[in-house]
Amino acid sequence: MEQNSFKKGIVDGLPICVGYFAVSFAFGIFAVGQGLTWLEAVLISVTNLTSAGQLAGVPIIAGGGTFAELAVSQLVINSRYSLMSVSLSQKLSGKVKLWQRFIIAFGNTDEIFAVATANPGLVGSRYMYGLIITPVLGWSGGTLLGAVAGDILPAIVVTSLGVAIYGMFIAIVVPQIKRERSAAVCAGIAVALSCAFYFVPALSKVPSGFTIIICAIAAALIAALLFPLPRKEGAADDK
Repeated sequence: MEQNSFKKGIVDGLPICVGYFAVSFAFGIFAVGQGLTWLEAVLISVTNLTSAGQLAGVPIIAGGGTFAELAVSQLVINSRYSLMSVSLSQKLSGKVKLWQRFIIAFGNTDEIFAVATANPGLVGSRYMYGLIITPVLGWSGGTLLGAVAGDILPAIVVTSLGVAIYGMFIAIVVPQIKRERSAAVCAGIAVALSCAFYFVPALSKVPSGFTIIICAIAAALIAALLFPLPRKEGAADDK
């Protein structure tokens, strides 16, 4: 069975749209607070659908970081999307052309991936367009309203709302930490390294973009060494 209804895609994407709107509103306030204009904030959200990547990228842009910092930080943070796209490609109908797959890959976020793969059978291009368009509108629209609100609301309100985007990441990480000790250790290592780069005089001179890259990669490598994945039973021995 193939799901290829544009209308069904829109309906399935509406809950994602609502959730994205709330988060991107906080991002818009955050971006303006970092010194970006409302237009720059909206352009970032229109051309990127990555809350973690955008949150990491804005301080690098606002701080005058290099393109290398920005590129490498986005590569590290968003590398999971390449794996998700490979997986999603197996879910797409054989009728979906190559250029259509590129468009779908642009909108392949965690939530859109989850909804698409949860559908029984294959999914077509029209369904994926509908599934993507509502979250994109919610993400971009929320950023616009948040950025405009950041310019007109009192500073104390803007500061309070700006904390919301950090709360979103806490809400994402905590459930995973509660389920797996490895995630807790990885997060703890990243926090410790981040504090070291902030408080240690010699390390505090490292640009913020490279600090993010170093902390993310180092924490992931240490956690991987401490908590290697168990080998499946019956797996062939290495030769």
